[in-house]
Amino acid sequence: MDSELFQKIVAGSIFSLAGEAKVGDLAWHEHPTFPGVALKHLVTAASTDGKFSSHLVWVKESHEIGEHVHQGKWEMHEIIQGQGECQIDGKQVDYFAGVSAVIPADLPHSVKAVGNDLYILAKFIPALL
Repeated sequence: MDSELFQKIVAGSIFSLAGEAKVGDLAWHEHPTFPGVALKHLVTAASTDGKFSSHLVWVKESHEIGEHVHQGKWEMHEIIQGQGECQIDGKQVDYFAGVSAVIPADLPHSVKAVGNDLYILAKFIPALL
């Protein structure tokens, strides 16, 4: 069940002053803490002087990113495929394609894939990695 947006993103490119990267050529990295979660690092701190980063996050069906905090970092989630739920500071946000959520710095949050794999474009200010 691939959404059109998901297909366009994974077939697309990332352009920066450092050059062009094909998203499909970028490696998936297993999350070091949360099993069933992987990330593609689309834009990293190295190419933005630490000011911004963007990551494609894959949460496999029935897996989750447990509660955590990004100290001093704002985060934006843009859901591009799948379904799930996010708990932000104790409030539930239903996730499905087209939903976006802004998570202020230092607020606890978690994400769970429900029913199928969940794909999120996650953006951080300042950069996560």
